[in-house]
Amino acid sequence: MTSTSVFSALAPYGWDSAWADAFTPYDAEGLLPGRVVRVDRGQCDVVTAEGVVRADTAFVTPHDPMRVVCTGDWVAVEPAGNPRYVRTYLPRRTAFVRSTSSKRSEGQILAANVDHAIVAVSLAVELDLGRIERFLALAWESGAQPLVVLTKADLVPDAVTLSHLVQDVETTAPGVPVLPVSVMDGGGSSLLERSRQLGGGLDALVAVVSGGTSVLLGQSGAGKSTLANALLGEDVMEVRAARDVDGKGRHTTTTRNLLALPGGGVLIDTPGLRGVGLWDAETGVGQVFAEIEELAGRCRFHDCAHGSEPGCAVLAAIDAGSLPRRRLESYRKLMRENQRLVAKTDARLRAEIKRDWKRKGAEGRAAMEAKRSRWQ
Repeated sequence: MTSTSVFSALAPYGWDSAWADAFTPYDAEGLLPGRVVRVDRGQCDVVTAEGVVRADTAFVTPHDPMRVVCTGDWVAVEPAGNPRYVRTYLPRRTAFVRSTSSKRSEGQILAANVDHAIVAVSLAVELDLGRIERFLALAWESGAQPLVVLTKADLVPDAVTLSHLVQDVETTAPGVPVLPVSVMDGGGSSLLERSRQLGGGLDALVAVVSGGTSVLLGQSGAGKSTLANALLGEDVMEVRAARDVDGKGRHTTTTRNLLALPGGGVLIDTPGLRGVGLWDAETGVGQVFAEIEELAGRCRFHDCAHGSEPGCAVLAAIDAGSLPRRRLESYRKLMRENQRLVAKTDARLRAEIKRDWKRKGAEGRAAMEAKRSRWQ
């Protein structure tokens, strides 16, 4: 098969000249390029110029969760065999990673080579701004461009309320587009017709997903599968109703699936994420709270903790009403969480934190002794 035919077959899935150059050594070995569209139980589906093939991933290091084959990877797969094997994956441009729920402090890669991270948030329930900030921190850290899509906008009672909700999220997500959308069932109309009824953010959303690879993220019941179906123009992903009590749904999507969109671009739909643990995401947290980091640069002391120090620009902004106190508390929480996680795998940082704890403990004891002496 010629390189031209390979290019035309894989271009809808994101193949470009840079990927072709990276694959050159494997091409000389007679291996086939392909993109992983689904992974389960040590095997994966790979779209190649010859069609979708099933391949075993045993040759790729299985013991490190950060190095396993994942949806979105470009891989070198054997041209024949039973079973076929994935020999390796090409270096990832971006990777969306969260910490696992285990106590081993491991990272779990959810999707690779993603250009846009679409965080789906349901307006059918009260906004959880802290969770949005978590998703955005991981999205920024991955190297992808975040986008917040507020789904089920048709359930908001009026335009004024919707505008306020959008403003709340925009404050939480500086520099990130926030698009309210809705997929309304027109009483038996087709998905293609219903997709045209997406809210005012449809044009912007379609423009985003039509260029590069996008991953859909969010909790169960956020409307990810419904949104994916609207973008695909047909019922590809199963949809289940969310509970009326809390807006949560069962896991409609149980694996990460990569799908080519009819208007161009690639979409990865993911299962609902109950846990959104940070994984070495200090840079991502800093970008989510860019206004706090910018204010911190104006503080009188370079190591200001924004507690009670004189000349603190962050506290001054809170007093002036330009910075919500909730933002500072959330920033502190995520930075502490990320620091603890990194410390578990970084002995040097762990020692620094312990020294800092001892210093603060000594300062606290000295302050208490000073108070006692004044009381006596």
